[in-house]
Amino acid sequence: MNGQRALLLEATSELARRTGRVALKHFRASLSIETKSDGSPVTIADRQAEESARQWIMSRFAEDGILGEELGVHQPDARRRWIVDPIDGTKTFVRGVPLWGTLVAVCEGETVLAGAAYFPAIDELLAGAPELGAWWNGTRCHVSSCHDIESATVLTTDERFRAAPERRGAWERLATAAALSRSWGDCYGYLLVATGRAEVMVDGALAPWDAAALMPAIVEAGGVFTDWAGQPTAFGRSAIATNTGVARAARTLLGVDQEV
Repeated sequence: MNGQRALLLEATSELARRTGRVALKHFRASLSIETKSDGSPVTIADRQAEESARQWIMSRFAEDGILGEELGVHQPDARRRWIVDPIDGTKTFVRGVPLWGTLVAVCEGETVLAGAAYFPAIDELLAGAPELGAWWNGTRCHVSSCHDIESATVLTTDERFRAAPERRGAWERLATAAALSRSWGDCYGYLLVATGRAEVMVDGALAPWDAAALMPAIVEAGGVFTDWAGQPTAFGRSAIATNTGVARAARTLLGVDQEV
């Protein structure tokens, strides 16, 4: 099993890099921005990058399914599926800010076998797989050793929590208790937790393609990844990623029922 996951870890890392580099060709270029039904933006960069990823998967893993943010589902009954977000942080991307990423995960059911997040504009790669560790640019990475929420840096994508306004008060409690709160969000916030540069990253509303690639890196780096119900899943439509030291305190402040 570890041999298979090692191959998938290498494959997700390669695909995240390839897909991200397709998107990078359009970064800081003049783009036509469309608005999807959920109010989020999409550009030709998103679609071209995902199409490139799908072609790569279908040529190498023909029996696998695909779930992509922009182009939907391929082979929905497949035992194994790839989950792709070609540009996580499109709002960041279209404003020329370099903290967006490309996310790729491989799953069986809701078990994530491997995942990778590539940040093309800053050339950083975060990858992880169960029992194989978390890797930042090819070097093992770990969450921080901070044990006091009063000393912690806490992050979110948007402190207004427009997608989940009922959780705004919970975030305010956490942000008030912490030493520093910032909206270095989208996938970049999870990179910071996995590499020990922040202690908490929270999102009140997420799709599977936002979370699946990031969960194994957080857990393998020694952290805790749950949804807002306290369940250890990348499919709970929300996420709380922490180091171990502040895991319980952060979730208490957020009002989460927990078993961590």
